[in-house]
Amino acid sequence: MANPLGQMMDSSMENIRKLVDANTVVGDPITTPDGTTVVPISRVKVGFAGGGSEFNGKNATDSKPYGGGTGASVSVTPVAFLILKESGCRVLPIPEPASSTVDRIVELVPDLADKVWQFIQEKKANSDGI
Repeated sequence: MANPLGQMMDSSMENIRKLVDANTVVGDPITTPDGTTVVPISRVKVGFAGGGSEFNGKNATDSKPYGGGTGASVSVTPVAFLILKESGCRVLPIPEPASSTVDRIVELVPDLADKVWQFIQEKKANSDGI
């Protein structure tokens, strides 16, 4: 039996293509009664992972069973509006929401862990050198 990882990845990527196209980034224009056209602009982030493995069967003549999987994530965040009027065009950015204290702490944890690790390594290097 052929390794099905390629088929699983193709299937996942095809589904991502269906979700994300140019209309996802630059949305459909909206025209207001006064003639102003508003075009939403978004940021699209895509994550993708896949993997698998073949296992030995019970008998030497058995074909190798396969286990694997793929996964994907799509995030669409509105970032601005393009405002088109007879008098001109302008971009109206959407400000990012203020981070809460908990969000900020979560953002700082990896940096703090790196600094603690460096501190421990420096202490270890100094104690080995004495």
